[in-house]
Amino acid sequence: MDQQFWDDMYLGQTRLWSGRPNGVLVTEATDLAPGRALDVGCGEGADALWLAGRGWTVTGIDISQVALDRATEAATEAGLADRVRFAHADLDTNPPPAGAFDLVTLQYFAIPHQPPAALAGLLAAVAPGGTLLVGGHDLTGHEHMGNGHFDLKDFYNHDELLAALDDSWTILTAEIRPRVAPAPPGTEHVNDTVLVARR
Repeated sequence: MDQQFWDDMYLGQTRLWSGRPNGVLVTEATDLAPGRALDVGCGEGADALWLAGRGWTVTGIDISQVALDRATEAATEAGLADRVRFAHADLDTNPPPAGAFDLVTLQYFAIPHQPPAALAGLLAAVAPGGTLLVGGHDLTGHEHMGNGHFDLKDFYNHDELLAALDDSWTILTAEIRPRVAPAPPGTEHVNDTVLVARR
């Protein structure tokens, strides 16, 4: 699941995702005071644009240059190019700046166990008083969903992410809840995992 894999995924469709912000983000971030946000795995930019439209200064990062080009175009069309920037990043080798963001959001983004620096860099990016927001698929009963592209056991699940947070974090939400929007066609994910923590 390298850059070529994701570039090919995006090139296969005019739009890969819905263009709407993820429901977990909308539910959990609506009442947060705007500041600096990092949208990890930003894709075509819907979450980043939603945040920017609510007053956040947003950095969206992704491994796919095709997705980033689409996100940049969408920001320009929405008149939000001054509030959001998109950058190519591979978390394995290029961690975000430490302590730089009041919100770090990961929506359906698979964090690998190896190298450990990937998760460590994301956690370190949250500023004191900032929020970590992770929305994911509840894979209970769907452990086969790797589809040959990757092995789910190679990535952090909800419980492992929760266990990775030390005493410097306050857990605000850690639960499984029904999705607020239908799952993508061809999938059976009816529930989301939600983790919200304050540094």
